[in-house]
Amino acid sequence: MSFRLGDLRERFTSMENGRAQFPFPYQPYNIQEQFMQALYSALDQGKVGIFESPTGTGKSLSLICGALSWLTDYEEKRRQEAAALLHDGEAVLSTSTAQSSTSSSSAEPDWITDFVQKKAERDLVSKLKEEESKRKKREERLEMIRNNVQLKYAMKRKSCEDEEAFKLLQLSKEEQTDAQGDQEDEELIIAEYESDDESKTRSRFCAEDDSDDDLVEEHVTKIYYCSRTHSQLAQFVHEVQKSPFSKDISLVTLGSRQNLCVNEEVRRLGSIQRINDRCIEMQKNKHEKPHHEEGVKRKRGQAKSVCPYYKASALQQMRDDVLGTVHDIEQMLKLGRETHSCPYYATRLAVPSAQLVVLPYQMLLHEATRKAAGVQLKGQVVIIDEAHNLSDTLSCIHSAELNGAQLCRVHSQLTQYADRYKSRLKAKNLMYIKQILFVIEGLVRVLGGKVGQNPQSQTTQTGTEMLSINNFLFKAQIDNINLFKLQRYFEKSLISRKLGGFVEKYAGSGVSLHTPSSSNKENRRTEGLNRYLQTLQSNQSPLPVSSADQQGSEAEKVLSASPMMQVEGFFMALTNSNTDGRVVVHRQGTLSESSVKFLLLNPAVHFAQVLKQCRAVIIAGGTMQPVSDFKQELLFSAGVGEERITEFSCGHVIPPENILPLVLCSGPSGQELDFTFQNRDSPRMMDETGRILSNICNVVPGGVVCFFPSYEYSRRIVSHWEASGALARLANKKKIFQEPKKANQVEQVLSEFSRCIQRCAVDAGGLSGALLFSVVGGKMSEGINFSDDLGRCVVMVGMPYPNIKSPELQEKMSYLDKHLIHSGGRSPGQALIENLCMKAVNQSIGRAIRHRGDYSSIVLCDRRYSRPATLSKLPAWIKDCTTTHTTFGPAFAALRKFFLEKKQKQV
Repeated sequence: MSFRLGDLRERFTSMENGRAQFPFPYQPYNIQEQFMQALYSALDQGKVGIFESPTGTGKSLSLICGALSWLTDYEEKRRQEAAALLHDGEAVLSTSTAQSSTSSSSAEPDWITDFVQKKAERDLVSKLKEEESKRKKREERLEMIRNNVQLKYAMKRKSCEDEEAFKLLQLSKEEQTDAQGDQEDEELIIAEYESDDESKTRSRFCAEDDSDDDLVEEHVTKIYYCSRTHSQLAQFVHEVQKSPFSKDISLVTLGSRQNLCVNEEVRRLGSIQRINDRCIEMQKNKHEKPHHEEGVKRKRGQAKSVCPYYKASALQQMRDDVLGTVHDIEQMLKLGRETHSCPYYATRLAVPSAQLVVLPYQMLLHEATRKAAGVQLKGQVVIIDEAHNLSDTLSCIHSAELNGAQLCRVHSQLTQYADRYKSRLKAKNLMYIKQILFVIEGLVRVLGGKVGQNPQSQTTQTGTEMLSINNFLFKAQIDNINLFKLQRYFEKSLISRKLGGFVEKYAGSGVSLHTPSSSNKENRRTEGLNRYLQTLQSNQSPLPVSSADQQGSEAEKVLSASPMMQVEGFFMALTNSNTDGRVVVHRQGTLSESSVKFLLLNPAVHFAQVLKQCRAVIIAGGTMQPVSDFKQELLFSAGVGEERITEFSCGHVIPPENILPLVLCSGPSGQELDFTFQNRDSPRMMDETGRILSNICNVVPGGVVCFFPSYEYSRRIVSHWEASGALARLANKKKIFQEPKKANQVEQVLSEFSRCIQRCAVDAGGLSGALLFSVVGGKMSEGINFSDDLGRCVVMVGMPYPNIKSPELQEKMSYLDKHLIHSGGRSPGQALIENLCMKAVNQSIGRAIRHRGDYSSIVLCDRRYSRPATLSKLPAWIKDCTTTHTTFGPAFAALRKFFLEKKQKQV
């Protein structure tokens, strides 16, 4: 019998493609079955998939059932193949042993070849047995958790092991560095930094002492699902709970401390940075050794506080509860309060054993955040939902901005920190702190100011300058500083967190940030910040008592906040490749308002890490068109070949007769609709737009949502209508609502808009519904559902092209023109402008038609929509039904007929 390792490997990695049926909570639509089959195939073949399924077609359930079906089949096939490999390996080993015992004659000694062969065979069988044993242990543990069988016995029996394992698992890298066993309050804010040699030596000794590999839990094959907001993640978890996999899947939802903390004392701090710092400090207090010496007293007579929710046994129990039942964030918060355990740390403990991990964009796409959360991508599956703005999201996550006021404040804070602890800091610490101060001085110098003075009183020249990273470093005269070493110092010393604690300790307790010193020179170094802080307080305008109290609270937050985290982020951004980013210097007249911003031009350099490590990546959304920029800017630039990319786009579940998309090239008076920047402000164009809306409101029942290309144009055209009387005529037919300026008012406006439409449907009075003025890219163009009567017609006024005069956009276009392939007769920069415009349009018009029985009309008011290249970038289910009208009469007739037929069917 011939034994070949290659045969076994091939059998182990081979998997069937496709699946006939998928578990589903109800009879799926045909497009849902097609979606799941395409998704299953993409995961099976390790593809990078771009999946488009319109909102209202059950995209979330299709993702869940398709992906979890693949995961279930994958695990089952791995079990079967592992069992077959083990059986074959044992058979080969016994056959080989028998053959070697019977063979007695040979032309040459064969004991060497026999030894090598038998050793390889025994090693393989041992490895297979070990893997099978680990797999069985994991399955048994998960089964025990789900059934809650012998849980207390297991926790008792393994109490010692679990305690040691928990100590290793509960501390992230930053927290392990934090837990230094400091014995005084002030020592908590002294940075401890080891040189590379010291770190290597300590790591070697730790590696020798830590020989128990079983304590580090192995990650099972899992799917990482991420979306933009926590509400979208919660909605996805609810869909999982309704799916056929709810009882069998182990799911964990990750979030920030701000979202998962249940300690009310910490939650009241408000800002993410303050919550993080306080949490870390409380965990550090937990691990400190108590003082036994007499006479040792805490400052201010207070004992250090520890978090009552941070307990090993409680966290381990909650970890098992999270893995045993599918919970969303609200349910986890409730569970944490009931069991007095921390959901933040419990969820991180659950990551290795979870099969489905739900997390926000930033936590997956940012490498440092990913590592801190314990997310390991190697060989795993990633699904990025709501990915229509993925390129912009990556660029925003990895960009950084600082203003002059922040730079001056952090320079003064760090100077005082170094002065206070210079006798207790190592020479290497002081050296790096001086380098940080030197770099900050260079940044302020580029803005035209000086440190140590009030940034509000320093005048600068007005203007914007775009620099490459290298040119910026030369201009700031900091090119001799090794920013990579500074980055390592930030990571190891946690100086940003230490400085934040220092500022909070002294400013928050009412003590001046100024460090007393007999040296006039040192006094002058902190004089500027003190004057600046006094200015902040003295500039408060007279307010009523309640508002003044609130303003005072905000001022206190300014005093006790350190912008060192932002400085660290900017330093890290400057370590990008010179070709991948630019530094924008904005000088606004005063140093306080001037800023430096790092602009990431090549998001692919960070997305490439995800694509390289993962088995498969699925980029999904309700509206993914146009996809050309995804492929060019993110995939091809990241080294992904065309053969690894697969695309899937399905139609809507609604019948074609339930949607009426129209392109209007002219209005009722024959005025050509050309909303270019040169023409859109003309009174004739504004009057024609008012007449179009008036005619639409005459025939469309319920709600009409009108999108304008910008807030400024919305303000101008509404003001013109007020003056001309057009707005009053519109108000006679429908009650008018406008998108609010503040985000916290959106819910109230939507609620009143909905109630008005409901009242009009019942009361046959003079009004037929409501008209809502919104802005493309605004608060109501994404994530808001105008289903049924809320959105019977969506009107798009003009084309929302971005501001091409923006220096950042011009630099992005120049970068794309230089690094991407020209295709279709247009440069990559021109394609970017068109794609940004049409993505915004697609998101806005997708607010209507949210389910199978819904119906709506879409009116695109601009002759430029009739261009074939523009029409091709609409979603296929809209594009196929779109008709173009050069005159208004036929379009209005089609619109009136559409709603008349719907009204007759309802009767």
